[in-house]
Amino acid sequence: MFEGFERRRIDAGEVEINVAVGGEGPPLLLLHGYPQSHVMWRKVAPALAERFTVVVTDLRGYGDSGKPAGDEAHENYSKRRMAQDQVNVMAALGFDSFQVAGHDRGGRVTHRMCLDHGTRIRRACVMDIVPTHTIFANLGKDVAYGYYHWLFLAQPYDLPERLIGSDPQFYLERKLGHWSADMGGFEEEAMAEYRRCFSDPATIHASCEDYRAAITIDLEHDEADFDNRIACPLLVLWGAKGLMHKNYDVLETWRAKAGDVQGRALDCGHFLPEEAPEETLREMLAFFEA
Repeated sequence: MFEGFERRRIDAGEVEINVAVGGEGPPLLLLHGYPQSHVMWRKVAPALAERFTVVVTDLRGYGDSGKPAGDEAHENYSKRRMAQDQVNVMAALGFDSFQVAGHDRGGRVTHRMCLDHGTRIRRACVMDIVPTHTIFANLGKDVAYGYYHWLFLAQPYDLPERLIGSDPQFYLERKLGHWSADMGGFEEEAMAEYRRCFSDPATIHASCEDYRAAITIDLEHDEADFDNRIACPLLVLWGAKGLMHKNYDVLETWRAKAGDVQGRALDCGHFLPEEAPEETLREMLAFFEA
């Protein structure tokens, strides 16, 4: 996977971030979601690298990036800290401004990055999410049932860590199957990487801290910035067979957060770059080359 990409580990200040860089042209950062790693971009990154300098990373706590222990306020896994990591990585690569696409948790890091580092972000794309504050402000039965992991993973240490750690591969595969419309998008080579990374107790702990931050410090930051809007053009993509599509007017939730918003649903579940790579690639190219 990622043939022709250079593998690097970059000191982002607080943690080392696992990075793969390929291609030439304007810089484009790709951020993955839960419970995955940068491997989720394997089907679209090579084609994007024909036109961009593509930087794919593991978020702090995931994949082969550094995994600091959680802290009482969950600041170590705030989206603010995670966004700063990625800005530092891009600066270390020589990019003071860039474009970014984020799926799932990576989309939430992208949202925070657009607010905290707006002058650096030229264009941004978020995939299959609505804003975190919107989720918690309107948490109805169907969303709570379908996305129960938001509340489960946020439980105090170390309840979810112990339960998931008893059989992490079962939990991982059940999550991927529950959120995807077709498990055929996950070939064995990718699944082996997901299993390897998610079987690490440090990854399980970090991912729980990610969700503990979402319901605490991230909400504090979102409420403080409630009236601030994303300044750059924003592309929103989501799965027509997923929970976000069934429960929200996804585009409208982002129009409340940004001035220049476009996007649509793709014929897939939650994992757009893996379930619908050709459609995802077309939308990304049309937007980032505009």
